[in-house]
This record gives sequence, structure tokens and C-alpha cells, in this order.
Amino acid sequence: MRAHISIDVRDVSSSVGFYRRVFDVEPQKQAADYAKFDLTEPALNFSMQSREGRAASRVSHFGIEVGSVGELSKWQRRLESAGLLKRIETQTACCFARQDKLWMEDPDGNAWEVFYVHEQLPVRGSASHEGKCCP
Repeated sequence: MRAHISIDVRDVSSSVGFYRRVFDVEPQKQAADYAKFDLTEPALNFSMQSREGRAASRVSHFGIEVGSVGELSKWQRRLESAGLLKRIETQTACCFARQDKLWMEDPDGNAWEVFYVHEQLPVRGSASHEGKCCP
């Protein structure tokens, strides 16, 4: 199984440059107004398009959950060497879990996190009572 995400971007070329560095692969398809990345790690069919008169997509954030601290370290090294890493959070209590997170932002301002969950925390009250949780 593989999820599919399609976003509207202002400029396909600059977005492809960003995502090429994030995922360390070339897009499977690319045109002036469209690009598609067929990813195996993470398993994702990720496409983008620019359309006249349409604004760039805006979401709270996108995320990639990894299975180990070692895998998160590999992401950190790659994002740092590509100049994409904006913020590191360690042992953060967010979304009712204790996590380590790496944050970056695409050319359209969409936040991305790569994260590892150390442990689930009990749900008490609301997420807003946990303090600052995700952008």
C-alpha cells in the first residue's frame, strides 16, 4: 500500500529542486506545470502541479514517521547536508506522544516533519493543553 498526495505549487521547478533534495531521488515525471515522485521510502506517490489562478496548497504540516532513532539520524544528516533542516526537536511531548522531530519547509511554506515516536502518552484534555504542538 502507498499513499498519494497531490499539492498545488507556485513554481514546479523550484518545488522539484526542493523535493529532489528531501527524498534524494529524481522525479519519475516532470513537465513545466507537473511533477511526480514515485517513492519507496517513504511509500508515497507524491505529485505537484501549478495552475494559473490557483494558490499553493496549505496544510497544517506533512510528516514522515520513521521506525528508529538511527533512521532519523540518517534523515538529519541528509537534510543538513542539503541545507534543508530548519529545526530539531528532541524528547518533545506533542500530539500525546514523546517524539524527536526534524523540521523543514518547502518553497510554498508547507512545513514537513520527519519524526520518531519514543512512546505514546495518555490522552488528557486537549492537544492545545500540551503547549506548542506542531506548526
